[in-house]
Amino acid sequence: MHLVGFLQAQNCTIYASSWRHPDSRTDFLRADFFQEIGRILEAGKFDLGFFDDRLSMPDRYGADHVHTIEHGIRCVKLDPVVTLTMMAAATSRLGLGATASTTYYEPFHVARCFQTLDLMSDGRAAWNVVTSLNDGEAANMGHAEMMAHDARYDRADEFVEVVLGHWDAWEDDALILDKASGRFGDGHKVHRLDFRGQYLSSRGPFTVPRSPQGRPVLIQAGSSGRGKRFSARWAELVFVAYHDVQDGREEYAAFKAAVAAEGRDPEQVKVATLCTPVCAATRAEAEDKAALIERLPLEIDALSLLSEALNFDFASKGMDEPFSDAEMAGIQGLQAIRDRVVKATGKRNPTVRDFITGSGRGRPRLDMVGGPKEVADRLEEWFEARACDGFVIAAAAVPAGYADFVTHVVPELQRRGLFRKDYTGSTLRDHLGLPRAAHGDWRPRHAAG
Repeated sequence: MHLVGFLQAQNCTIYASSWRHPDSRTDFLRADFFQEIGRILEAGKFDLGFFDDRLSMPDRYGADHVHTIEHGIRCVKLDPVVTLTMMAAATSRLGLGATASTTYYEPFHVARCFQTLDLMSDGRAAWNVVTSLNDGEAANMGHAEMMAHDARYDRADEFVEVVLGHWDAWEDDALILDKASGRFGDGHKVHRLDFRGQYLSSRGPFTVPRSPQGRPVLIQAGSSGRGKRFSARWAELVFVAYHDVQDGREEYAAFKAAVAAEGRDPEQVKVATLCTPVCAATRAEAEDKAALIERLPLEIDALSLLSEALNFDFASKGMDEPFSDAEMAGIQGLQAIRDRVVKATGKRNPTVRDFITGSGRGRPRLDMVGGPKEVADRLEEWFEARACDGFVIAAAAVPAGYADFVTHVVPELQRRGLFRKDYTGSTLRDHLGLPRAAHGDWRPRHAAG
């Protein structure tokens, strides 16, 4: 199975309450904070550490940011790529993934940034492709409003094509470096892109040669119908949040079929589902830890994060006031959250309170709590059922949550033959069981789409 550390270059993890945990470090503005996480994940032979990111702090609730700062609700957001370079310097095998938006960045910049990171880390980089999701991000990046959902993905299709085209600009043997003849490279083996589409254009030639793994790995986490089609077309590693084994099996099978329909090998696209294991030497100790974690989240955490993710001000409605049909249809953020709440509550028009309880926003799902055996049993159940290819491990305390998992659960997975005992290669593609990216190998998938 594959293991991914879910990271954020901010004052807390995916859980806004994590900074309040007594075992969490609060020196998140120092490189060593992230380097320690990197060292822990590498000691556990994780495939990669991955940084989620957004381009604004949560300020949709009440159209104000004061509550965000007061409660530490994901308000500090460092640049994830710069943060990754600090982690790269403290590790030698751990893969390094970061988020960059196709809605607000330019493809040449993203291509250069991640290919440079791939070279500087000896082939360990990955780009998480996102389209961004709320008006706060649009405002920060100089736009009056967010693009429509499907239009963002249409632009993203062009964006990824441009990035991959630039990454193909240099053939593997384009560099010569012959001082005697004075010949630096073969100019006929570096190609201009000359791309012109509906949304984007980019000329080239690209300025960064190919890396040890050919090019960075592409990560995606689209959860809407359009997002899943985008993932099936482009992604090599997909992050999901399946909620039980049976649903996971069905979703996993459907997604792999969609990958095959794009003319791609489903076994070359890895699917990892999000989980938050709470583990210790014994089940009793783990249950005590879970009880503490459960006390940390606040109602304001959920309200703020729901407003951010759904691009709707939850302060505009009473706690027990149902959403109208128009409001439900108008949600333009993470629509999968809306759909999950409808399914969980059985209500077509849930209330604000229903959204809090049905989404679980801001609260860890404490469904993997136990000693090494209990947690490993759950992971093995998911993996052997073909509900996923691996797991995105989130922590409720940093770095303690990662350290607990590496100390208690990884050895048990290794004992069962479910996880590697050591790295067998040096690049991220090696860890994921993906071949080195060949020049032009992405084009058949585009043509098939």
